[in-house]
Amino acid sequence: MQLLLLSSSRAHSSEYLAPYMAWLKAHLQGVSELLFIPYAGVSIDSDDYLKQVSSALAPLKIKITSLHQYPEPEKAVSAAQAIAVGGGNTFQLLNELYQQDIVQLIRERVTDGVPYIGWSAGSNIAGQSIRTTNDMPIIEPVSFDALQLVPLQLNPHYSDYKPEGFHGETRDMRLAEFMVLNPTTPIIALPEGTALKRSGDTLTLLGSSGGYFFKGGDKTAIAENSDLSYLLRVSRDSGNFSYNDD
Repeated sequence: MQLLLLSSSRAHSSEYLAPYMAWLKAHLQGVSELLFIPYAGVSIDSDDYLKQVSSALAPLKIKITSLHQYPEPEKAVSAAQAIAVGGGNTFQLLNELYQQDIVQLIRERVTDGVPYIGWSAGSNIAGQSIRTTNDMPIIEPVSFDALQLVPLQLNPHYSDYKPEGFHGETRDMRLAEFMVLNPTTPIIALPEGTALKRSGDTLTLLGSSGGYFFKGGDKTAIAENSDLSYLLRVSRDSGNFSYNDD
């Protein structure tokens, strides 16, 4: 399994996807065509979303098509050399994947070795479920269960910033609520500019900002290039399956 899960499409004031070009180039080595899934984009037209991604990835000299262009999405997924899933609203993204009945198909293709890239919502759906997304539930998918390509929860765009005078919950407070109800489920929080990379049975945190590991009420800092491979050997709480795919 080959995953590159970016926290965001930008870092600080960067251009779209620019901070990640070296990682993207390495991840897509040998790939000539990339299938983009634009369904998280609610306020952007899918054609415009494709143009934005194609422009950003032009230096890679890879042909990019979008799933919305195909009348039979399952055939496009089945034939894809690599899959990229963009950011936007996680609920809308997962709902559309369920509506098209391709959640299991994407999982199977990626498990079989098709490279997968996600950013923001596209990364969030790589985890067990979307229950630690930051997004508003503007639509209700049939399930919160996601692609389950890693045996943990993800929180992209992580920041625990609290403006002066703000009295709402911080990100840490929200994740603490999740841990109260799910004390054995691990969460990896990815600040902007970072990513998780899975290559077979190896899981590594990329990015100089590092990340954070939440579990059982505890929060631990994760340094750049930390080896998190042990998490791939953790089974889901239900015990229905484990994650040892290559």
